[in-house]
Amino acid sequence: MRARAVLASVLAVALVLSGCAGPDHTIAPAGAPQPVESTTAPTPTPSPHPTVAKPPKPPLRPLPAKLPAGLRRNSGVRPVVLTFDDGPSPTWTPKVLDQLRAAKVTATFCVVGREVQRHPELVRRIAREGHQLCNHSWRHDLDLARRPVNEIKADLERTNKAIQAAAPGAKVSFYRQPGGRWTSEVLAVAKDLGMHPLHWSVDPQDWDKPNAATIGKRIHTAARPGAIVLLHDGGGDRAATLAACPHLIADLKKRFGITKLR
Repeated sequence: MRARAVLASVLAVALVLSGCAGPDHTIAPAGAPQPVESTTAPTPTPSPHPTVAKPPKPPLRPLPAKLPAGLRRNSGVRPVVLTFDDGPSPTWTPKVLDQLRAAKVTATFCVVGREVQRHPELVRRIAREGHQLCNHSWRHDLDLARRPVNEIKADLERTNKAIQAAAPGAKVSFYRQPGGRWTSEVLAVAKDLGMHPLHWSVDPQDWDKPNAATIGKRIHTAARPGAIVLLHDGGGDRAATLAACPHLIADLKKRFGITKLR
């Protein structure tokens, strides 16, 4: 028995020295019941910044099969109206303005809000030289008219504020929907903000980069008394549009006259 006790003491010392026992690892006497390890999973510590799921965005409304009623598509008089979209552009807008001044005609510039914010001096020149300003949305969002009404209103108001900041006192009597994708909701918002919804009746598709001769021919063929002609002075390379302007302006001026919207 004494030999067995000595042997147990030696084994205990050996276990302590080897790291298998210590303050938290006691050696139970021989024959004593062994402790049972807990199988309960530890309770997770809650995150100090819990993630909150964002509500899903509402689906976009479908576009109507036909353009809604109430769009301005005619000047109401014999002379035609020239409109330029997607500017102002520091590359193309000054050159278009130079040509209009040389021809002694005025136009309507449908400006994009963020471009107005970047180039306010061009907006001031447009207004100073007697041209009209038209709201063309903040960033030319082609799905704008399908979004919730509060988003449409915020977009148009933001653009109007940018125009007024660039050219204080300038009137913004018209709104043109990007891509001509109109809905009754966007018409109602524009009218509620005091703007007439402005569409067009002649589109030479200069945005698709045809050459100058093709742009001029398309306008000559499609133009009628009171036409509203869609052109672009921003949104890309407008060299062909600029090259077409002298001839098409002279042609329209001779056949119909060119006027501002009223």
